[in-house]
Amino acid sequence: MKQVVAYASGNEMAAIAIKQIGYDLMGYYPITPSTQIAENLDDMRARGETDLVMIAAEGEHSAAGICYGASVAGGRVINATSANGLLYALEQFPVQSGTRYPMVMNVVCRTVSGPLSIKGDHSDIMYILNAGWPILFAHTVQQVYDFNIIALRLAEQVRLPVVVAYDGFFTSHQKRRCLRFEDDQAVRQFVGLKKEPYPFLDLEAPITVGAYMNEPDLINNRYQLHLAMCEADRLLPKLFEEYGALSDRKYNKVEGYFHEDAQELLVLLGSSYETAKEGVDKMRKNGKKAGAVTLNVLRPFPGEELFAACKQADTILVADRQDSYGAGGGNLSLEIRAMMQKYGGTARIRSLVYGLGGKDFFAEDVEKMLDLARDPEAPDFDYYGVNPGFGTKPEEEAGFFAPLTQEKTKVGATLVHRDASGEVLVDGGSLNATAAVPKRIAPGHGACPGCGIPVNLNLLLRAIEDPVVLLFQTGCGMIVTTPYPKTSFKVPYLHNLFQNGAATLSGVAEICYRKQRRGELPPGDIIFVMVSGDGGMDIGMGSAIGTALRGHRLLLFEYDNGGYMNTGYQLSYSTPKGARSATSHVGVKQYGKTFFHKDMPRLMAATNIPYVATVAESNPTDFIRKAAKAAFYAKTEGTAYLKALSACPLNWNDIPATERKVIEAGVNCCYFPLYEIEQGVTRLSYAPDAAGKKIPVTDWLAMMGRTKHLCGEEYQEVADSLQQEVDRRYERLKMEAQAR
Repeated sequence: MKQVVAYASGNEMAAIAIKQIGYDLMGYYPITPSTQIAENLDDMRARGETDLVMIAAEGEHSAAGICYGASVAGGRVINATSANGLLYALEQFPVQSGTRYPMVMNVVCRTVSGPLSIKGDHSDIMYILNAGWPILFAHTVQQVYDFNIIALRLAEQVRLPVVVAYDGFFTSHQKRRCLRFEDDQAVRQFVGLKKEPYPFLDLEAPITVGAYMNEPDLINNRYQLHLAMCEADRLLPKLFEEYGALSDRKYNKVEGYFHEDAQELLVLLGSSYETAKEGVDKMRKNGKKAGAVTLNVLRPFPGEELFAACKQADTILVADRQDSYGAGGGNLSLEIRAMMQKYGGTARIRSLVYGLGGKDFFAEDVEKMLDLARDPEAPDFDYYGVNPGFGTKPEEEAGFFAPLTQEKTKVGATLVHRDASGEVLVDGGSLNATAAVPKRIAPGHGACPGCGIPVNLNLLLRAIEDPVVLLFQTGCGMIVTTPYPKTSFKVPYLHNLFQNGAATLSGVAEICYRKQRRGELPPGDIIFVMVSGDGGMDIGMGSAIGTALRGHRLLLFEYDNGGYMNTGYQLSYSTPKGARSATSHVGVKQYGKTFFHKDMPRLMAATNIPYVATVAESNPTDFIRKAAKAAFYAKTEGTAYLKALSACPLNWNDIPATERKVIEAGVNCCYFPLYEIEQGVTRLSYAPDAAGKKIPVTDWLAMMGRTKHLCGEEYQEVADSLQQEVDRRYERLKMEAQAR
């Protein structure tokens, strides 16, 4: 079959294979470094090159559920994820394999947090070893393409979901010269037509999927899963051979380099194998009989083939890019030790953990590692490349900032109290008065010029005179302020992942209150503040709503910049309808995001918390007074929620110096109305129509490159629908405010 050259990355080659296969549906959630797959596919959709249904879930758990449902319904389904996204969806994977519904998932391997790291290692993929999914492990960009095609054929023949794994940022992002089939039909002929033995949507013969099962049936189910994995083990060589005849690229379960006569053998996974081959070449030139081996198949584990490739070596060094903590080695080394014992191997096996967090691996490291393996005094298991880190010297133990005591923050700039009728009032709150409140955030941060996050955070915190404890969900706000070993925060600060910030902070708050009641901490008010943004209230919405329903005394602050900005701007549920993003491209078949922005303040108000409000930097006095109110309710009654419209010039594609005007236009067109819902009573804080400042939504859209296209005739229908929705929401808000 004719093939053409493609100079592309692993993620791009995965997207090409997915497009050529002709999948029905992709459920996904953006997470670095796998996000580019969805981005490339969405771009193809916009250009009319694929009709793949793409569903942007609010989190990886739901993405996995979407994929499972589509698989059950008989669709061909693809997903892609990494690291904590894989872990968040983990409980869904045995469901899919246990009910025997095929699909393919690309796992772009990355460090599992915490602490947070987005670089590549293998700590995520090992969590799926026991999920019942065959795992193909690609160590080149070419293999990413080829294995995606082979994986679907395998999945549908053994009726199991299959993973294609490869290294994040190494294989996923580095471009290489590859070959792909020129005609999509060649790929589709190899994959073949999908056959459904028990069609779920056959209403004439209905079936039940996933019924409750106990003994003795469950063990039979697991035995059938075991047999399916055995069948995959038998089938893979035939599929490799058939694909090799089609493509001229022949693969085996295990791949070796100078391994036939090697006395010292390095076994490792992923892109490091290519580097290992360079190191072996250098050692061979120096007369050392070194070799390297890697696995193209991680599940089912190719023990017999791996033993045949390793049995002649005197010393085997297994290098793991992850650790199975407490087991004396990473998962690969443990399985190789078991394999050698099973087949009667005599080689000495040593194990090193290396390259965690994407730490570079060079050809010269190969010789150093094998020298360690030969050393009779060296331990059987160790870490390679460990260096003394920050905090090893006494002078590094000191804090960066002097503590901000309550005496320093209580300046009387925002006096919040109840009057005789019980109404909460704010005395003061002017910009000049609150300037005296010491800043909790140091001036050194890595935010982009014009970024609204530090602006909004400083406005929020200058309104709060009580001590503050901060929790940041993952996002730009967290990343630009806490690059280890530095921090921008002068107050206690905690980070947790998108999906669990509010719940985590509720745990912090409850222990603090408990310790205060016991006398273990000094009495006094502390404002617990969760900071969320960059789409964090999508995947984290469940946690936030649960926290609000329980009524914990804390403040949830959302800086809404309308997208998943920290992963390169993919659409979030708060992105405006029609906006261009990396997963809502504009083209002949697509006009940007296809649905309206989420109204998070109203969702939070439905939990009946005492205070919900919207704020904007264009109205700073209003911002400060509402922030002071929110803090008052958070320390006296329960959960308070505050949402700010926050600029992102990099991804909004506008001018950093004019962001306040852009925010002001967002308020004046009523896309982001300013109001508060206090004890169930709605009040408009600012009415642009009454002030004679109301503008069409298109005036605001025209100020940003991400939405400027909506101002042309071609997309007038989209702009009109957005205007109608904005007007509908604003009129409803005015009616609610008048009804009080």
